[in-house]
Amino acid sequence: MGMWAKVKDFLAGNDLDDDYDDVGASDEPRKNVVLFPESKSGRCRGVSIFHPRRFDEVTEIADNLRAARHIVVNLVGADRALCQRIVDFLSGVVYTVDGKMQRLGEGIYLFVPANVPVTAHDNEMAAAAGYEGY
Repeated sequence: MGMWAKVKDFLAGNDLDDDYDDVGASDEPRKNVVLFPESKSGRCRGVSIFHPRRFDEVTEIADNLRAARHIVVNLVGADRALCQRIVDFLSGVVYTVDGKMQRLGEGIYLFVPANVPVTAHDNEMAAAAGYEGY
């Protein structure tokens, strides 16, 4: 099971020991969105995965975050200055929606809207993010 499948399973609340199954094959190109079940508020939640290489791609990421999607941004291999600009911009967006930001790994970040709990079970990751008591 690849890293992205594990991240999707983690965010979807699936057991990591289960095999990842596609939700159905179609001839249309698939988007990097995994829908969650209907929430109590009636709004559908989802996970969007982005691998930006230009700063102008950040507006689409921000729009998805404002639409209450969980965002995973993969900046591995991107220019260091670009990474800093993208993370700074998305940090501001996540602040305006009362959300949270979590570094998942080197160059990989999770951005979630308000009322989405983020729990770090890796002690080193929790310490790096400033969480105490983990």
